[in-house]
Amino acid sequence: MSDAPEISPEAVDAAVAAALDAITAAGTTGDLKTARAAHGGEGSTLAQLNAQLRSVPNERKAEFGKLVGQARGRVAQALAAREEELAAAETAARLEAERVDITALASHARVGARHPLTLLQDQIGDIFVGMGWEIAEGPELEHEWFNFDALNFDVDHPARQMQDTFFVDPVDRHLVLRTHTSPVQVRSMLERDLPIYVICPGRVYRTDEFDATHLPVFSQFEGLVIDKGITMAHLKGTLDHVARQLFGPEAKTRFRANFFPFTEPSAELDLWHPTFKGGARWIEWGGCGMVNPNVLRAAGIDPEEYSGFAFGMGIERTLMFRSDVKDMRDMAEGDVRFSEQFGMVV
Repeated sequence: MSDAPEISPEAVDAAVAAALDAITAAGTTGDLKTARAAHGGEGSTLAQLNAQLRSVPNERKAEFGKLVGQARGRVAQALAAREEELAAAETAARLEAERVDITALASHARVGARHPLTLLQDQIGDIFVGMGWEIAEGPELEHEWFNFDALNFDVDHPARQMQDTFFVDPVDRHLVLRTHTSPVQVRSMLERDLPIYVICPGRVYRTDEFDATHLPVFSQFEGLVIDKGITMAHLKGTLDHVARQLFGPEAKTRFRANFFPFTEPSAELDLWHPTFKGGARWIEWGGCGMVNPNVLRAAGIDPEEYSGFAFGMGIERTLMFRSDVKDMRDMAEGDVRFSEQFGMVV
């Protein structure tokens, strides 16, 4: 203890001044911890002066004890005050750095998803393009002649009535929201050179209820082939190939006799779905048949020289079969959580 300072008011004041300067200069709680060790710890000047009280004469112990004790108290108070100040400042800085304005727009955009119907329509188009077909499109607001007359629908056919078709005012203009994409087939026969191999996807409109299995606005893909020597065998082979591409190698199709004005002979198309939930089964997929000669004549094609086949299926119905979708309304409500199930394909 020979190097320890002697107790005196000057020595005590100098130690307190040095401590207060160090405390004031501390910019962080880490700096203050260093100052505490240097000026309030066991090796500090004030601690050494306190140790010197043992050698002070008895008559002066009270005087010097009070002097050193008050000094150490001042330093302790200054340390506590500065610690509270620095802790508050650091907390405020951390909160500011982590601040989130819940009223502001998000700083990043959530990656969306293409609708599964769009993805499926593109996949179907790719299948037919891979076979050498072309994709044909047409207007959704159609003239009644393209939608019905050219397709061999009689004037009294139920589909032409107001309860089945959306007619656009004024009615005497004979404009309808197309009820199928078959008008695109008619336009293809009128505009394209023979032979014709086209797939016609798109939205169609019918006055159906909005429920689990029907939508007033839905999507179809229809196919048309016009060439020499076309038979039902070509139709069956084409649909079997498409079914295997969409539903797997075990999928197959079958025909059930039916009637459609624009095909003759006509058939309902059933699909064998081996992975259908609840067990493999036949399910109705769409309609098909050989193009009616009256439809060929309406497009200026000689049915004695050319023949063809046509078919049509709903894309929503196809998605239900492929992905076990129970309610068709889920496809129309725009909830991104529905699309996310099919992969966030951009």
